[in-house]
Amino acid sequence: YPSGNLAIIIIRGRDQLTCIVQEDELKTTKIRALFQSDGRSTCYYPNGAEWINMSIQGGQYLDQAGNRVRRWMWPDLSQGPHAPLSPIFVSLNRHVGVRILAQDKIFVSFLAKGRQAKFNMGTKVQVGAGSQAPPTRLGEDELLLLAFRVRILQLFDRMRGCINFPSSEQWNKIQPPMYLMTQAVKILELCMAADISDELRSSIKAIVKA
Repeated sequence: YPSGNLAIIIIRGRDQLTCIVQEDELKTTKIRALFQSDGRSTCYYPNGAEWINMSIQGGQYLDQAGNRVRRWMWPDLSQGPHAPLSPIFVSLNRHVGVRILAQDKIFVSFLAKGRQAKFNMGTKVQVGAGSQAPPTRLGEDELLLLAFRVRILQLFDRMRGCINFPSSEQWNKIQPPMYLMTQAVKILELCMAADISDELRSSIKAIVKA
Protein backbone atom coordinates (compact mmCIF):
# COMPACT_ATOMS: atom_id res chain seq x y z
CA TYR A 1 0.00 0.00 0.00
CA PRO A 2 1.15 3.65 -0.30
CA SER A 3 1.46 3.52 3.50
CA GLY A 4 4.13 0.85 3.20
CA ASN A 5 1.95 -1.92 4.63
CA LEU A 6 1.96 -5.23 2.78
CA ALA A 7 -1.17 -5.59 0.62
CA ILE A 8 -0.96 -8.90 -1.25
CA ILE A 9 1.03 -12.04 -0.49
CA ILE A 10 1.47 -14.86 -3.06
CA ILE A 11 2.56 -18.20 -1.58
CA ARG A 12 3.58 -21.13 -3.77
CA GLY A 13 3.22 -24.41 -1.93
CA ARG A 14 4.11 -27.91 -3.03
CA ASP A 15 0.94 -28.44 -5.03
CA GLN A 16 -1.00 -25.17 -4.97
CA LEU A 17 -0.82 -21.38 -5.10
CA THR A 18 -2.33 -19.15 -2.41
CA CYS A 19 -3.09 -15.42 -2.64
CA ILE A 20 -3.72 -13.48 0.60
CA VAL A 21 -5.06 -9.91 0.62
CA GLN A 22 -4.36 -7.99 3.83
CA GLU A 23 -6.00 -4.80 5.11
CA ASP A 24 -4.02 -1.58 5.09
CA GLU A 25 -3.12 -1.82 8.77
CA LEU A 26 0.30 -2.27 10.31
CA LYS A 27 -0.49 -4.04 13.58
CA THR A 28 -3.56 -6.19 12.93
CA THR A 29 -2.62 -7.65 9.49
CA LYS A 30 -6.34 -8.37 9.04
CA ILE A 31 -7.03 -10.77 6.13
CA ARG A 32 -9.60 -9.43 3.64
CA ALA A 33 -9.45 -12.28 1.11
CA LEU A 34 -7.90 -15.70 0.57
CA PHE A 35 -7.68 -17.40 -2.85
CA GLN A 36 -6.38 -20.94 -3.43
CA SER A 37 -5.60 -22.65 -6.74
CA ASP A 38 -7.64 -25.71 -5.70
CA GLY A 39 -10.80 -23.65 -6.26
CA ARG A 40 -11.50 -22.50 -2.69
CA SER A 41 -11.68 -18.76 -2.03
CA THR A 42 -13.17 -16.42 0.58
CA CYS A 43 -13.56 -12.64 0.78
CA TYR A 44 -14.34 -10.91 4.08
CA TYR A 45 -16.10 -7.71 5.11
CA PRO A 46 -14.08 -5.21 7.18
CA ASN A 47 -15.78 -6.62 10.32
CA GLY A 48 -14.51 -10.12 9.51
CA ALA A 49 -17.83 -11.57 8.29
CA GLU A 50 -17.79 -13.70 5.15
CA TRP A 51 -18.61 -11.74 2.01
CA ILE A 52 -18.01 -14.21 -0.82
CA ASN A 53 -17.26 -17.92 -0.48
CA MET A 54 -16.31 -20.12 -3.45
CA SER A 55 -15.49 -23.79 -3.98
CA ILE A 56 -15.11 -26.07 -6.99
CA GLN A 57 -18.90 -26.49 -7.00
CA GLY A 58 -19.82 -22.79 -7.09
CA GLY A 59 -20.09 -19.82 -4.79
CA GLN A 60 -22.30 -17.63 -2.66
CA TYR A 61 -22.52 -13.91 -1.89
CA LEU A 62 -23.56 -12.93 1.65
CA ASP A 63 -24.53 -9.67 3.29
CA GLN A 64 -22.88 -8.50 6.52
CA ALA A 65 -25.58 -10.19 8.60
CA GLY A 66 -24.77 -13.56 7.02
CA ASN A 67 -27.86 -13.72 4.80
CA ARG A 68 -27.37 -15.24 1.36
CA VAL A 69 -27.82 -12.63 -1.36
CA ARG A 70 -26.81 -14.76 -4.34
CA ARG A 71 -25.72 -18.28 -5.10
CA TRP A 72 -24.34 -19.86 -8.27
CA MET A 73 -22.95 -23.14 -9.61
CA TRP A 74 -19.98 -23.26 -11.94
CA PRO A 75 -21.00 -24.67 -15.36
CA ASP A 76 -19.45 -27.92 -16.57
CA LEU A 77 -17.15 -26.68 -19.34
CA SER A 78 -17.14 -30.13 -20.99
CA GLN A 79 -20.84 -29.83 -21.82
CA GLY A 80 -20.43 -27.14 -24.46
CA PRO A 81 -21.98 -23.64 -24.56
CA HIS A 82 -23.49 -22.29 -21.36
CA ALA A 83 -24.95 -19.05 -20.05
CA PRO A 84 -22.19 -16.76 -18.73
CA LEU A 85 -22.07 -15.83 -15.06
CA SER A 86 -23.34 -12.34 -14.32
CA PRO A 87 -20.12 -10.52 -13.31
CA ILE A 88 -19.51 -9.84 -9.63
CA PHE A 89 -17.29 -7.01 -8.43
CA VAL A 90 -16.45 -6.10 -4.84
CA SER A 91 -14.09 -3.44 -3.57
CA LEU A 92 -12.21 -4.75 -0.54
CA ASN A 93 -10.83 -1.26 0.12
CA ARG A 94 -9.83 1.80 -1.91
CA HIS A 95 -6.86 -0.04 -3.44
CA VAL A 96 -7.90 -3.70 -3.89
CA GLY A 97 -10.85 -5.04 -5.86
CA VAL A 98 -12.06 -8.51 -6.85
CA ARG A 99 -13.85 -9.23 -10.13
CA ILE A 100 -15.48 -12.64 -10.73
CA LEU A 101 -16.32 -13.39 -14.37
CA ALA A 102 -16.04 -17.20 -14.45
CA GLN A 103 -14.43 -20.05 -12.52
CA ASP A 104 -11.17 -19.52 -14.40
CA LYS A 105 -11.48 -15.72 -14.46
CA ILE A 106 -11.29 -14.43 -10.88
CA PHE A 107 -9.18 -11.28 -10.88
CA VAL A 108 -7.59 -9.55 -7.91
CA SER A 109 -6.54 -6.01 -8.86
CA PHE A 110 -4.37 -3.56 -6.93
CA LEU A 111 -4.35 0.14 -7.85
CA ALA A 112 -2.17 2.82 -6.22
CA LYS A 113 -0.35 5.95 -7.41
CA GLY A 114 -1.73 5.54 -10.95
CA ARG A 115 -0.30 2.04 -11.39
CA GLN A 116 -2.15 -1.28 -11.41
CA ALA A 117 -1.26 -4.92 -10.80
CA LYS A 118 -3.70 -7.68 -11.67
CA PHE A 119 -3.65 -11.36 -10.67
CA ASN A 120 -5.89 -14.10 -12.08
CA MET A 121 -6.65 -16.51 -9.24
CA GLY A 122 -9.24 -18.50 -11.20
CA THR A 123 -9.02 -22.23 -11.78
CA LYS A 124 -10.49 -24.85 -14.11
CA VAL A 125 -10.93 -27.52 -11.43
CA GLN A 126 -14.17 -29.40 -12.20
CA VAL A 127 -16.22 -31.87 -10.20
CA GLY A 128 -16.41 -35.05 -12.25
CA ALA A 129 -15.84 -38.77 -12.33
CA GLY A 130 -12.06 -38.42 -12.35
CA SER A 131 -11.71 -35.44 -10.04
CA GLN A 132 -10.42 -35.72 -6.52
CA ALA A 133 -12.74 -33.20 -4.89
CA PRO A 134 -12.20 -32.58 -1.19
CA PRO A 135 -14.85 -34.18 1.03
CA THR A 136 -17.78 -31.86 1.56
CA ARG A 137 -21.12 -31.93 3.34
CA LEU A 138 -23.78 -30.02 1.48
CA GLY A 139 -27.01 -28.67 2.92
CA GLU A 140 -30.57 -29.40 1.80
CA ASP A 141 -30.76 -26.44 -0.60
CA GLU A 142 -27.47 -27.32 -2.29
CA LEU A 143 -28.39 -30.97 -2.75
CA LEU A 144 -31.81 -30.14 -4.17
CA LEU A 145 -30.25 -27.60 -6.55
CA LEU A 146 -27.77 -30.19 -7.83
CA ALA A 147 -30.51 -32.80 -8.23
CA PHE A 148 -32.80 -30.47 -10.20
CA ARG A 149 -29.88 -29.40 -12.37
CA VAL A 150 -29.23 -33.02 -13.36
CA ARG A 151 -32.95 -33.60 -13.91
CA ILE A 152 -33.20 -30.57 -16.23
CA LEU A 153 -30.19 -31.78 -18.23
CA GLN A 154 -31.82 -35.22 -18.50
CA LEU A 155 -35.01 -33.64 -19.87
CA PHE A 156 -33.03 -31.61 -22.40
CA ASP A 157 -31.31 -34.80 -23.56
CA ARG A 158 -34.69 -36.54 -24.02
CA MET A 159 -35.96 -33.53 -25.98
CA ARG A 160 -32.98 -33.78 -28.32
CA GLY A 161 -33.76 -37.47 -28.82
CA CYS A 162 -37.36 -36.65 -29.67
CA ILE A 163 -36.30 -33.97 -32.17
CA ASN A 164 -33.71 -36.20 -33.84
CA PHE A 165 -36.05 -39.21 -34.05
CA PRO A 166 -39.60 -37.76 -34.21
CA SER A 167 -41.14 -40.87 -35.76
CA SER A 168 -39.36 -43.39 -33.57
CA GLU A 169 -40.84 -44.93 -30.44
CA GLN A 170 -37.41 -45.99 -29.22
CA TRP A 171 -36.03 -42.57 -28.22
CA ASN A 172 -37.77 -42.72 -24.85
CA LYS A 173 -35.80 -45.86 -24.02
CA ILE A 174 -32.40 -44.34 -24.74
CA GLN A 175 -30.19 -44.09 -21.66
CA PRO A 176 -28.93 -40.60 -20.67
CA PRO A 177 -25.29 -39.71 -21.44
CA MET A 178 -22.65 -41.23 -19.19
CA TYR A 179 -21.70 -37.86 -17.65
CA LEU A 180 -25.28 -37.38 -16.43
CA MET A 181 -25.39 -40.87 -14.97
CA THR A 182 -22.08 -40.16 -13.21
CA GLN A 183 -23.39 -36.88 -11.78
CA ALA A 184 -26.54 -38.61 -10.54
CA VAL A 185 -24.43 -41.20 -8.72
CA LYS A 186 -22.25 -38.47 -7.22
CA ILE A 187 -25.31 -36.62 -5.87
CA LEU A 188 -26.60 -39.81 -4.27
CA GLU A 189 -23.20 -40.31 -2.63
CA LEU A 190 -23.33 -36.74 -1.27
CA CYS A 191 -26.82 -37.46 0.08
CA MET A 192 -25.53 -40.44 2.02
CA ALA A 193 -22.84 -38.26 3.63
CA ALA A 194 -25.16 -35.33 4.35
CA ASP A 195 -27.11 -34.77 7.54
CA ILE A 196 -30.60 -34.77 5.97
CA SER A 197 -33.83 -36.63 6.59
CA ASP A 198 -34.60 -39.98 4.96
CA GLU A 199 -37.63 -38.37 3.31
CA LEU A 200 -35.51 -35.71 1.61
CA ARG A 201 -32.91 -38.30 0.64
CA SER A 202 -35.67 -40.36 -1.03
CA SER A 203 -37.02 -37.29 -2.83
CA ILE A 204 -33.58 -36.42 -4.25
CA LYS A 205 -33.14 -40.02 -5.35
CA ALA A 206 -36.49 -39.88 -7.16
CA ILE A 207 -35.54 -36.60 -8.89
CA VAL A 208 -32.25 -37.81 -10.37
CA LYS A 209 -33.65 -41.23 -11.31
CA ALA A 210 -36.98 -40.02 -12.76
